[in-house]
Amino acid sequence: MRPKAIGLLSGGLDSVLAIRMVVDQGVEVVALNIVLPFVGSRSERAEPAAEWLGVRLVKREVGRDYIEVLRNPRYGYGKGFNPCIDCRVYMLGLARRLMEQEGADFVVTGDVLKQRPKSQTQDALNIEDKCSGLKGLIVRPLSARCLARTVPEIEGILDRDRFLDLSGRNRKQQLELAAELGLTEYGTPAGGCPLTNREFAIKARTLFSSVQDISVNDLALLRQGRHFYAGGAHIIVGKSQRENESLLDLKEPDGDVELRVLDVGSPVTILRGAVTASTLLAAARLTAAYSDSRSDEVVDVWYSGSGLEGSIVVEQSAGEQAYAARLRIRT
Repeated sequence: MRPKAIGLLSGGLDSVLAIRMVVDQGVEVVALNIVLPFVGSRSERAEPAAEWLGVRLVKREVGRDYIEVLRNPRYGYGKGFNPCIDCRVYMLGLARRLMEQEGADFVVTGDVLKQRPKSQTQDALNIEDKCSGLKGLIVRPLSARCLARTVPEIEGILDRDRFLDLSGRNRKQQLELAAELGLTEYGTPAGGCPLTNREFAIKARTLFSSVQDISVNDLALLRQGRHFYAGGAHIIVGKSQRENESLLDLKEPDGDVELRVLDVGSPVTILRGAVTASTLLAAARLTAAYSDSRSDEVVDVWYSGSGLEGSIVVEQSAGEQAYAARLRIRT
């Protein structure tokens, strides 16, 4: 019977090359793309990558259990709000469950030894192998010859000599291999996970310190708008037409309140959490402050949602910007 593997596929160069190196050894690969709510369009790279590889693609969104990974990581954070080892263990756990469902034999990843300072050290890889329940069953073709032999290599399913011995951050060999294989479209490595970015990490940390019951949708909202917290409410104010549309897509129909100023350029504002007279007024003042209404106008802010609909009249003045600055946590 033809061997079968689950390949973690982000759409980035390393994951594509790793799966290709296993496919080239006659293994059937089912590609698994794990969709993180704050990553956005990066997961879209997986579809053309899977097509190029000629493999079936399965997408999995993280669940509420992922919130606990972010809130209380067993192995701590990196320099930002990035619990990289715990996150990798979580992803490998999803891969293990899919492996069991598919009757697959092992898992393939694009890990490169010492490329990432938190999750790709030898110690980190050892922890990920053990805690995921996949010890000996995680094949890392790009660094395989630097690592201990895996079960598929020992059993002769895979030829170790056809893998690489990459270590470190230099990507020259990956780029050369991509050119050799005719691979021209792939995700760039720049930037990494948003949780490693200082500003985004601060936004995420502030959310976790301000909101007790966090949802996956809350994490997705972090990618959009200016964020404020007041009186148990989370207020998000769009910064562009694109963000306005994204906020409307992420709006929870049963609980969120949408606000905007009619008849002038206006942000879409989402009020989530405690909807009270004071938080509704705060959201209305922020909406007016970031609208195109004149600084000396009295502004009528429309609102709808959570069983409410109406308008609030607020005075638009220079003081509104100062009010926004007082409320602002991170934009």
